[in-house]
Amino acid sequence: MINSHPYARELGGFLRARRGRLHPHDVGLEPGGRRKVTGLRREELAMLAGLSTDYYQRMEQGREVRPSDDVLDALATALGLDDEERRYLFGLARAARRPMPTRMNRDPEQVPDSTRRLLRVMNTPAVVLGRHLDLLDWNPMAEALLGDPGTYPPDRLNMLLLIFDDTLTGERTCPDWERQALDYIGMMRAAVATDPTHPRATAIVGELSIHSAEFRRLWARHDIRESVSGTKTFRTPEIGDIVLDWDTYPLPGNPGPVMLVFTAEPGSADADRLLLLSALQATRSALADE
Repeated sequence: MINSHPYARELGGFLRARRGRLHPHDVGLEPGGRRKVTGLRREELAMLAGLSTDYYQRMEQGREVRPSDDVLDALATALGLDDEERRYLFGLARAARRPMPTRMNRDPEQVPDSTRRLLRVMNTPAVVLGRHLDLLDWNPMAEALLGDPGTYPPDRLNMLLLIFDDTLTGERTCPDWERQALDYIGMMRAAVATDPTHPRATAIVGELSIHSAEFRRLWARHDIRESVSGTKTFRTPEIGDIVLDWDTYPLPGNPGPVMLVFTAEPGSADADRLLLLSALQATRSALADE
């Protein structure tokens, strides 16, 4: 009988996705005759990890399997996982060994007053994201860069829902759109690993899986991001493109919200554009208050 343990299902999905990325020549195997799968066969990966094919198949199917740390280490090596992926594999497997807790911490996420004050005095765009990428707070600089989030219904203020919103077509013209989407998806995957049945995660992933073929394709990669930093190009109607670095900083809680901060190299053209955008936003706000 298939095990209904949600962590076991997540573990199986991760193993399938990583096996699908490997090819025989990646691990020193001959491809042989005609293959029905693009990646390694189950029996090939099981052989590389020193496991029986039946045992490995039950792991991928999310069945009643409690792999030891030695088995996990062998699988991580066979799959060529990096440190972040290895931690993710071990975390899922260890959670699958335990009964599901009767009550998970699903209290509403709060932004501390001190964090809200910090946002207001920062001279660079910053937002606070919840564990499932809900936009909890932002500063005026972020509003200048991203537009006014307050124009959206509260349940739609979610970075994944927004980035896959077909009405926001301008965002998709950015050259790094898919990379940004994968970063957010990786963050959501990491959140799901802490509570696979959380209603908010289920609702967001379910909606996007139904309505977006792009999301289904990228979600199936099973990428994860524990902490994220990168570079993003923003296209603004007033001053054109701005290229900013972005980093995430965890806030108190387990798991807790994160602050996402966008910065430009001091003295750069992008820093000048950011200052100009801030001045335009201040002018708009002053006119609105008159």
